[in-house]
Amino acid sequence: MSARVGTAEAGLIVISSRTVASSPNRPREDSWLKSLFVRKVDPRKDAHSNLLAKKETSSLYKLQFHNVKPDCLEAYNKICQEVLPKIHEEKQYPCTLVGTWNTWYGEQDQAVHLWRYEGGYPALTEVMNKLKENKEFFEFRKERGNMLLSRKNQLLLEFSFWNEPVPRPGPNIYELRSYQLRPGTMIEWGNYWARAIRYRQDNQEAVGGFFSQIGQLYMVHHLWAYKDLQSREDTRNSAWNKHGWEELVYYTVPLIQEMESRIMIPLKISPLQ
Repeated sequence: MSARVGTAEAGLIVISSRTVASSPNRPREDSWLKSLFVRKVDPRKDAHSNLLAKKETSSLYKLQFHNVKPDCLEAYNKICQEVLPKIHEEKQYPCTLVGTWNTWYGEQDQAVHLWRYEGGYPALTEVMNKLKENKEFFEFRKERGNMLLSRKNQLLLEFSFWNEPVPRPGPNIYELRSYQLRPGTMIEWGNYWARAIRYRQDNQEAVGGFFSQIGQLYMVHHLWAYKDLQSREDTRNSAWNKHGWEELVYYTVPLIQEMESRIMIPLKISPLQ
């Protein structure tokens, strides 16, 4: 038997059972299952965000995807590099530019921006209200809008067991792996990955892990950094040589409805280089 955790619509954490066929290729399964849950979660009425997010911080993240007209990408990058650092550096705005990239492989002619709002939703509202009074930003948005085909964003919280995304020197490439989970499986995903993340720290590739609160729901984003595509391949392959990694993959894959990988190149102004 293997244990499984899910959430009901009311936020009640439900523990149920699922029969898994026994296999001689799965040694020490009983002991592995006993250590499956990294934290004991008592049945309670609570949102998964309260169980999985970091308690010591109240930061909120905004992830932006901008699909740019192909002939406008250079001009788009130029105005972003002129305006975004001013918001990032101005103390009156309680927000930080975590990273900004162009997608290299994946969705083409796409820009990705990740912002952190220290203080949660009140900080987000404060920044939005102040930017409405910023004439330079108003002109920036107007000019930028003429360059876009589409745009979308999500508001995210960070998983408690992931690294805090902090500036790092380059050069690096970044991979944003996005997972659409089956509704009700976020707690289960969090329990598995709280163990899985330790297998992916050898080359300091883990940058940040987030889950959506507003926008497309039951979305998870894992952000990784690599020196190049070959180091990405080598680092990912090395995880399979560690006992236990294959079990975690085995149990997390059924939780996924869709998944997407973007390889991204940071702009010059990005704190993540």
